[in-house]
Amino acid sequence: MTQETPRIIDLRSDTVTKPTAAMRETMARAEVGDDVLGDDPTVKALESQTAELLGKEAAVFVPSGTMANQLAIRSHTEPGDEIFVEANAHLYYYEGGAPAALSGVMCRCINGQRGIFSGADVEAALRPADPHFPRTRLVCLENTHNRGGGKIWSIGQIQEVAASARKHGLQLHLDGARLWNASVAAGIPERDYASYFDSVSVCFSKGLGAPVGSALAGPKPLIDRARRFRKMFGGGMRQSGIIAAGALYALANHRARLAEDHVNAKALASGLAVVSGLETAPAEVETNMVRFHVRTMPAQQLVDRLRAQGVLVLAVGPDAIRAVTSLMVSAKDVQAAIAAISRVLE
Repeated sequence: MTQETPRIIDLRSDTVTKPTAAMRETMARAEVGDDVLGDDPTVKALESQTAELLGKEAAVFVPSGTMANQLAIRSHTEPGDEIFVEANAHLYYYEGGAPAALSGVMCRCINGQRGIFSGADVEAALRPADPHFPRTRLVCLENTHNRGGGKIWSIGQIQEVAASARKHGLQLHLDGARLWNASVAAGIPERDYASYFDSVSVCFSKGLGAPVGSALAGPKPLIDRARRFRKMFGGGMRQSGIIAAGALYALANHRARLAEDHVNAKALASGLAVVSGLETAPAEVETNMVRFHVRTMPAQQLVDRLRAQGVLVLAVGPDAIRAVTSLMVSAKDVQAAIAAISRVLE
């Protein structure tokens, strides 16, 4: 008699999602062609639908969110320029120094609150027109904000930053890797958020559950330029309709269900709030991310002990842990995770 494998509850990230059986079937049946030569009909369909959803003229399919962001930076700037980013932004913090390596630009960091900054912050960061200084070209926002714990930018906050940027002739890029989550949680269409930006990146392989892929959307001349840099950066793919089909399936079937992840994240935060030895703020949980602090042991020690219990989370600081809900995590899994964390801390 075979022993049943214990279930692993993986809360490390929404990147751990695996394609569903229906998604796999759709991918297996995908019509394909050589995308670099412009012959892949499934990629074309995905790019067209993504552009339509975001209210943009065109889009380009790429392997990762990092590539989408870095294509945006390279397409908006020239070497020696400067971009404004929040100090904990993904494209600055987690993308391997790519703005410097790939685009030759300087990052001027703005200290925000959970990733949010203001128009006044933009004004304060601007340098005088002077040949001693780099030329500022681009302001980048992230919605939802990863290191901000899934924090959502409100339309009002975006409008304020956009007004300051436009006043000084600056372009705007949105890292919308989790824009789908922001849209579902706030009840605001993605195209309404995107309307304030010259370019928008979105990810299909996080909460939406596709195995691979992101896209960059914007005006056609900008996307044509980005397509050239995609080839230069090694992102030109051939019969990529197979993975584009997974993204198309995710757009059609997995966007609305993101609300379930948000409910599960709030339940997780509420359950952890009463566990002795932890500190968390359930009121700050807006989407699918929960951050909590450990007061009785180092965060990594708790991570290691939870792994032995079949619960996977990530340490994001000496005393801080992040847990992310996704389509791989059920409401029952959330309660099991809370119980496991409580047991370990006891």
